[in-house]
Amino acid sequence: MDLSIIIPSFNERENIRPIVKRIHEAVSPVGIDYEIWFVDDSNDDTVEVLNEVAESDERVHVHHRVNARGLASAVVQGFELASGRYLVVMDADLQHPPELLPEIYDRLQNGIDLVIPSRFVEGGSDGGLGPLRKFISWTARVIGQLALHRLRKISDCTSGFFGLRRDVLRGADLNPIGWKILIEILVKGNYRTVHELGYAFLARDAGESKMSLKEQWNYFRHLVRLVSQSPLDRRFFLFCLIGLSGVVVNEIVLMILLYGVHLSDMRASVIASLVAMLSNYIWNDQITWRSKGEGHKWNVKLPLFVGISLVGIAITTLVMHVLKLAGVSVPIGQAVGILVSTVWSYLMNNRVTWREVDKAKRYDIVVTREETSASRVRS
Repeated sequence: MDLSIIIPSFNERENIRPIVKRIHEAVSPVGIDYEIWFVDDSNDDTVEVLNEVAESDERVHVHHRVNARGLASAVVQGFELASGRYLVVMDADLQHPPELLPEIYDRLQNGIDLVIPSRFVEGGSDGGLGPLRKFISWTARVIGQLALHRLRKISDCTSGFFGLRRDVLRGADLNPIGWKILIEILVKGNYRTVHELGYAFLARDAGESKMSLKEQWNYFRHLVRLVSQSPLDRRFFLFCLIGLSGVVVNEIVLMILLYGVHLSDMRASVIASLVAMLSNYIWNDQITWRSKGEGHKWNVKLPLFVGISLVGIAITTLVMHVLKLAGVSVPIGQAVGILVSTVWSYLMNNRVTWREVDKAKRYDIVVTREETSASRVRS
């Protein structure tokens, strides 16, 4: 089987026959050997419509799940059921135009690992969403890109419309929450090349949107889980937590030196800062950038870490001073300076101090983009 089209469905009875018809009209003339898998969680008569279609159409297959919900888990089930070398996921509501299927298949067949129709490249549009949905979608996308490095080059990382080679899923432990299966694949999948096709996201003609506050909450839970499972993505958060612990260490040592040992304020402050810096180095070396066989080059790493930390302190002071001249209060300027220096310190330590950690696993994802011919997509 060349191509498997996986469609999760929930109460979409009005859209089943139209989407099957449009898929056939788009794919059959191209001569692709394909199948359509509906993974259905409906609690209305959608499954009856699906079964009727499947009985009369050998390309259509139905798997109805009882007491199961979740678009992402339905897609994972579809991956297991499908037999195609190439897999395409799309919604049942016709907001994803089936007319793009031949182009997606062509890119996959020519060696691209992941093909993502995008609303946010040249030729794309999210006009099928209202203002509130656009804002929610934008917020979810930005939060995901900030939290997970593999999403940052992808313009439409929360899309529900994408195609992939089956090898992308090899060894990937997919365990998504909620509805955004693509971010799970982008984080855990085995791929090097991504191609984005501009397309117009269409307005829904029938049925109701499944968007809810619960699904938004599931999305954030999903992001937290993915960050916790990705060593590279959780490093920044660990770095920040260890930095906060350094503040506590600094204050404790300062109090001991001032009131227990009775050192001068200047000496106590310098020693406390050095102890906190050493504490931060040890924790970062053992936790944030932990790697078997590494972590013992303290005579090289510690001076680098101290140097970067000192420059970070200078950056904090400089940002605070510049913002003060611009009329910003010192506490706010200091907070902004800390944020800037924290990002800088993390990036420098990641690239210089602990550059050998996961060096073999780091690689750049190649993303290419193109505008889809408008004549291929129905409005």
